[in-house]
Amino acid sequence: MFLDQLFKTRKYYHHDGSRHSHPHTAGDGMDIATRKSGTREIKVVRRVLDVNEKMAEQNRKMFTEKGIFVLNVMSSPGSGKTTTLEKTLVRITPQIKSAVIVGDICTTNDADRLAVSGVPVVQINTDEFGGDCHLAAHVIEKAVGGLDLDDIDLLIVENVGNLVCPAEFDIGEDARVVVLSVTEGEDKPVKYPLMFRECEVALLNKVDLLPYLDYDKDQAVDFIHQVHPDMPIFEISAKTEEGFEPWLEWLVSSGYADFRNFS
Repeated sequence: MFLDQLFKTRKYYHHDGSRHSHPHTAGDGMDIATRKSGTREIKVVRRVLDVNEKMAEQNRKMFTEKGIFVLNVMSSPGSGKTTTLEKTLVRITPQIKSAVIVGDICTTNDADRLAVSGVPVVQINTDEFGGDCHLAAHVIEKAVGGLDLDDIDLLIVENVGNLVCPAEFDIGEDARVVVLSVTEGEDKPVKYPLMFRECEVALLNKVDLLPYLDYDKDQAVDFIHQVHPDMPIFEISAKTEEGFEPWLEWLVSSGYADFRNFS
């Protein structure tokens, strides 16, 4: 089918290779081409974002009705998102019934790793549409069709590795988390301010490497707070699980209404 050529996804929780597909356009018949510069391009981009916003609100209403807390996890590639989520799922499963949607341009590597936890995992690959750099609301709406929403309290979306585009697209989440590793440089928050402005919490990952790096942790924290004053920042090591308790306490308290069985 034409849609199969545009976009591919794969369900992993049964490891059966079953697939479902969806269009990547922001809406039926939506022309998202930006061939002309100036006001036309601005109007088209605005139109795409407006349609995404409407779909995000539909998603949010659906998740609220199902009592599902949705967490959108974003970062640049290599920050340690997947390892952080692996360790997080081990800690909260099975007390909190969770599921994961993974966005990547190519491969199922991250989904394979997260599926080991036993939670349902849906992989979204964007390579057949040219390698989209973010997940949008309509993509999430299609992806959750492969999940039993009546058996989920927490839905984690591991967005495509990118500090720019994912911050612009509401997917219907309740909260956003940005993972920043100490190997990336202190100035990332001021270089990519929208990401840090739009997120509710930051995880400063790979702190176990600080003794071996020329990295000013206090400067990184200051930069984050320049962009987003009073933003909670949890210093963690996904490798050693240092600092995970405060992070998990925040996660549970944020979704408390849905996580009553966690202890």
